[in-house]
Amino acid sequence: MKKALSLVLVAVFLVSLSGGLSVIPSAKAAVAQEVTYNLGAEPATIDPALTIDLVSRNIALQVFEGLTRIDNKNTPQPAIAKSWTISKDRKTYLFTLRDAYWTNGTPVTAYDFEYAWKRSLSPELAASYAYHLYYVYGGEAFNTSIKIGSKYYAQAVDAKGNPLTKKVGDKDVPVPNMAKEINPSKNVGIKALNAKTLKVYLQSPTAYFLALTALPEMMPVCKAVVSTNDKWAADLTNNYVTDGPFKLTQWSHNDKMVFVKNPTYWDKNTVKLTKITYLMVEDESTALSMYQSGQLDAAVSVPISELPKLVASGDAQILPELASYYYQFNVTKKPFNDVRVRKALTLAINRTAITASLTKGEQPPAMALVPYGMPDVLPGSDFRKVGGSYFKDNDIATAKALLAQAGYPNGKGFPTFTLGFITSDARRTIAEAIQQMWKKNLGIICTLKNEERGVYLNDWASINYDVMWTGNNADYMDPNTFLEVFVTGGGQNNTGWSNKSYDALIAKAKVTTDPKARMATLHAAEKIIMTDMPILPIYFYTNPVLLSKHIKNFYESPLGTIDWKNAYMG
Repeated sequence: MKKALSLVLVAVFLVSLSGGLSVIPSAKAAVAQEVTYNLGAEPATIDPALTIDLVSRNIALQVFEGLTRIDNKNTPQPAIAKSWTISKDRKTYLFTLRDAYWTNGTPVTAYDFEYAWKRSLSPELAASYAYHLYYVYGGEAFNTSIKIGSKYYAQAVDAKGNPLTKKVGDKDVPVPNMAKEINPSKNVGIKALNAKTLKVYLQSPTAYFLALTALPEMMPVCKAVVSTNDKWAADLTNNYVTDGPFKLTQWSHNDKMVFVKNPTYWDKNTVKLTKITYLMVEDESTALSMYQSGQLDAAVSVPISELPKLVASGDAQILPELASYYYQFNVTKKPFNDVRVRKALTLAINRTAITASLTKGEQPPAMALVPYGMPDVLPGSDFRKVGGSYFKDNDIATAKALLAQAGYPNGKGFPTFTLGFITSDARRTIAEAIQQMWKKNLGIICTLKNEERGVYLNDWASINYDVMWTGNNADYMDPNTFLEVFVTGGGQNNTGWSNKSYDALIAKAKVTTDPKARMATLHAAEKIIMTDMPILPIYFYTNPVLLSKHIKNFYESPLGTIDWKNAYMG
């Protein structure tokens, strides 16, 4: 009987061999390391120096890498710089670069960094975030200089130190001081000592300087390519040379971008994903349908109406985000040049109702500029909690009194104006609610104007609006990241607002080394801007995202940037 059973088993085994070993368990199929993410919009640029919004910055972070890279604890870690030393006065940094390569196979050098940083500062590039390099000695002077021929000159000033301008057509053009040349090779504190060593000299000690070196405007570009081709970023095949964990291989405008793992990246063995596809679906409901049908693995946002259900099912998460949702006034235009009008519009909004009934993402109502989560002086303290609120939410009585004082009792005679925002269901819903609040509480009328991202950014940059939505994310873990935006002439201050006392406080904070005194200065600056109110805070962001359970090690910083370097599909 045993012999007969053995023969049967042998026969079964032979049949199994001829049939493809069907009785032997097969190895588990490998999971494709590819992810599809809805970015939600077309990027304004893929030049790291010119990024102005999170859409563009979330591309730069995948394809470029700076001296440092921010980890999942918001701490700068060695990246292209393998190490650095800092002088005792904390003003001189000496970075030593590792062996790293561009996608064209040439080495990433300190000369590339020197070129890239000075390019970001150059007045002709007009980079909005150039002010992040003002911490470098001579950076601001170079960025605000006037180029004549191939040379740069400081702007002339009068006896009181006010900048001089002259009329050219209908524009005020700065007047150069021809006796005060600024030579970027000598007068800016950025110097490549050799291919592997970069020396940086700061205006004053800056506690968060290493975090700044991870930002797009301080990422390197390949000098050999960029210095000879102004259109380098438009040519993905030959000239878009990058040094990050992924390489951009396809850009179908207003449709998708495709990234693949970069074989020349210095830390390529850490990178698990072989392909990332960014889609640009603006409609959140459409994106959700694509997610539910398996066409998407994650998305930048979630339809408000579906958020509670998606959080409950585990398909959405509410992540922390250091960002403020506010409207900004064009203070150069009547009636918004009157602070009483700006305050009336600000006080006549019920933020608690908006966050409870509309946004539904646990967003705290905002009665200040700097959000919760920013550290103050003492360990564990919070800048927002220390500073408190600057006005009452839904203070209709005060709002009506201010509007009457401004000459518009019950809204009588108040001109119809436009409230603008980037096309989005969520932003429209909030704008419609505020439109109704202003009509009901103040008797004033506004029209809504939604714009596609490119048009909006142009109007924002040229101050071509009445009142406009803005969302501002932190660039680094310090309250100054929100406050320095609004200095006079700042690259991101597109309100027309200027206050010399505010400017002086921000300048003072940059050179103050005592933490207690410095934080007190920043609180004083916030008090000024929230007294003048060139902005109208609505709420502090949280970050609801669609996210498949198959994505592992996903990390989106509270600063709003996604780093796919360590993510994988499982």
